Amino acid sequence: MDLKTARFTPVILIVTSLCAACQNPAAYQLTNPANPTPATSSNLTKVLVSSPTIRRVIDNAIAQTKITRDYDPSYVRIPFPGGDVPMTTGVCTDVVIRAFREVDIDLQKTVNQDMRKNFAAYPNNWGLKAPDPNIDHRRVPNLMTYFKRQGKALPISRNSSNYQPGDIVTWDLGGGQQHIGIVSDMRSPSGRLMIIHNIGAGTELEDILFNWPILGHYRFF
Repeated sequence: MDLKTARFTPVILIVTSLCAACQNPAAYQLTNPANPTPATSSNLTKVLVSSPTIRRVIDNAIAQTKITRDYDPSYVRIPFPGGDVPMTTGVCTDVVIRAFREVDIDLQKTVNQDMRKNFAAYPNNWGLKAPDPNIDHRRVPNLMTYFKRQGKALPISRNSSNYQPGDIVTWDLGGGQQHIGIVSDMRSPSGRLMIIHNIGAGTELEDILFNWPILGHYRFF
């Protein structure tokens, strides 16, 4: 999902939000007519993750499911680097940003550094003339561009076995909206690895890999 542009006055915060499908669970269910597999220990199988880095990324993302219970697409001024909105809320990109920080990768900083040197290489969807460290890293198209520029893009596949724990996946929700999530180490009865994501009801662990057209597949680690 993507964060739209907002402007500040000295005393008033003007906020824009995401598409309805990302704002509330009811609209999300319309986007997902097939109910996702619930994340219960009785119906999931844990797969081996040998990389300590990937293990930490996944553990952090799963831990977010117990903390981040809300979704808020507001534009917020945050510190730089290491800035974040309250852990109890956020958007889909925040799941990835927080998990990467667990292994000392600050996407707020690295995306900003790359955009400063290569601003024209990034999407110009928001009418900006310079990087904005408050929000650039929280926009799915920017993360897609950054991951691709780092050589982390993989072919898009409908074969679930091509997606490994720790991979990043982006989707097209329709209506010009995108979504992002992390592939977990938990396999559902469908045989697919569950995805850790926030599409409107907080961070969740769900079987949604092929619920929407996949835009990008990335293996950063």
